[in-house]
Amino acid sequence: MPTPIAPDDIVTTFAEAESNDREPLVVLEPLAAFLDSHGFETGAGLPELQPVGDGHSNVTYLLTRGGRECVLRRPPRGPLPPTAHDMLREARLLSALESTAARTPAVLAACDDLGVIGAPFYLMDKVDGEVIVDSVPAALDSVEERRRIGEELVDALVEIHAVDWQAAGLEGFGKPTGYLERQVRRFTGLWEHNRTREIPAVEKVGSWLTANQPESGAATIVHGDYRLGNSIYAASEPAKLLAVLDWEMATIGDPLADVGYLCTLWSDSDDPDRGMFEMGSVTRAEGFPTRAELVARYEQRSGRSMQDLRWYTTLALWKAVVFMEGNYKRASSGSSDDPFLKGFGDGVVQLAERALDVTEGRVDV
Repeated sequence: MPTPIAPDDIVTTFAEAESNDREPLVVLEPLAAFLDSHGFETGAGLPELQPVGDGHSNVTYLLTRGGRECVLRRPPRGPLPPTAHDMLREARLLSALESTAARTPAVLAACDDLGVIGAPFYLMDKVDGEVIVDSVPAALDSVEERRRIGEELVDALVEIHAVDWQAAGLEGFGKPTGYLERQVRRFTGLWEHNRTREIPAVEKVGSWLTANQPESGAATIVHGDYRLGNSIYAASEPAKLLAVLDWEMATIGDPLADVGYLCTLWSDSDDPDRGMFEMGSVTRAEGFPTRAELVARYEQRSGRSMQDLRWYTTLALWKAVVFMEGNYKRASSGSSDDPFLKGFGDGVVQLAERALDVTEGRVDV
């Protein structure tokens, strides 16, 4: 469920927010002026906003004005790690992908002027459809359609990895070599920034990743947070993935990192219960492909061989630990009202131990 709007989240003017303890997330009057300047229902007054999605990182609102709808994305309240939550970078990528086969929403406008809402943000088209998180829409809730949901998710990922990122204008968006090494180095640094306590398993897993790093193939666009909950499906059969969302972590790098991440957040029917960190319990239902079947379809459709799945799933778990510790830090400091994040105290430790178990072969993911 989306996080409820707190009284200090959305204000009419910056002056109204001066007496609040926290910065606002949206300031309506300057936002309305920005919408006017971009021809979005010009002169229709202040927009209405409602939180959408199940994300616990960036802030996403459904914006309605004059009968027209779009989606606004901005970073969360600080303090934020360097280079994290870069909304303008995300908007650049989505704009570059509009002319490719990748399934993405269209960007309507981007803004780097902090005088509008207090942070960089962008607006994108609202895609009408269903986000599958805790349940499957009735029209798709059959054995055949559940399988198609999984197959569509893999096929859309293959399309992303097939994009000629240089031809799309993404030269310089990321470095095509050394991706895995940089990931380990970057998240080691992020851990130092995010951590609120000592968790020895985090350092052990980081050392294992460094010592066992595989060799990458040709670089592609990497989504970085590729999972079922970050996609929208048509509400009617046959199952069709319409758009992939939440591109904040995207870069140029090793495509197998996306496959490992997808497997980490995909539950097979016979998996043990993972508690608060099980983001894919819906895929336990009959008909959904298993992780092994997802990997096999990816290999067949992409022509790539999924080497060393254990390393890539460990990387995904370890990165999740680092991110979740940062979210827990924000929640503990009062900069986030998300109750899910406030429960991460013991959960982050458990997830780190799970990642360590994967490195030692005690569990698969």
